[in-house]
Amino acid sequence: MAASRLVVLVSGSGTNLQALLDAIDAHPGGSEGFGAEVVAVGADRANIAGLERAEKAGIPTFVCPVKDYGSRVEWDAALTAATDAYAPDLVVSAGFMKIVGKEFIDRFGGRFVNTHPALLPAFPGAHGVRDALAYGAKVTGCTVHFVDSGVDTGPIIAQGVVEVRDEDDEAALHERIKEVERKLLVDVVGRLARHGYRIEGRKVTIQ
Repeated sequence: MAASRLVVLVSGSGTNLQALLDAIDAHPGGSEGFGAEVVAVGADRANIAGLERAEKAGIPTFVCPVKDYGSRVEWDAALTAATDAYAPDLVVSAGFMKIVGKEFIDRFGGRFVNTHPALLPAFPGAHGVRDALAYGAKVTGCTVHFVDSGVDTGPIIAQGVVEVRDEDDEAALHERIKEVERKLLVDVVGRLARHGYRIEGRKVTIQ
């Protein structure tokens, strides 16, 4: 079976992207053994470490800055077209900090995977780590989910739990969450690619 084609979207350092690339390289049989290969990396801004990681690995890249377009709708259409050009089986948001629009979701719904640094449905939005700390949660973690038209509301694929320590500040807690998140994302993407999956309502079943 041919490896699934992944387009990975990044906005910064690209550590989740690197974790995926390392896992594919380390897997017996490479991309065929892992079940997926990264065919392109897209970003919402130029000159970031995530793009450098892709270029170093010989992976094509594309950049769609929001400011280059007259509206978010035009930007969303451009991002959709640029992503679609690589015919992905799965699109992976690896720290992509922009909310995509209707056209992107219509095109890649049920194939667009995201990570969130909290145990959804608790603490959605941009400040999941800070919000969990402020609430006094004793455990938090990360969620890998499919993206839908809401903010962090799509069907949950997998979750990893991280204990909140008394001495934690936002940075320390987020760092521990990111370590779990990288492993979980790599595991989930590999399993989705190798085994296939189905989405029934809110329930995701990996075959």
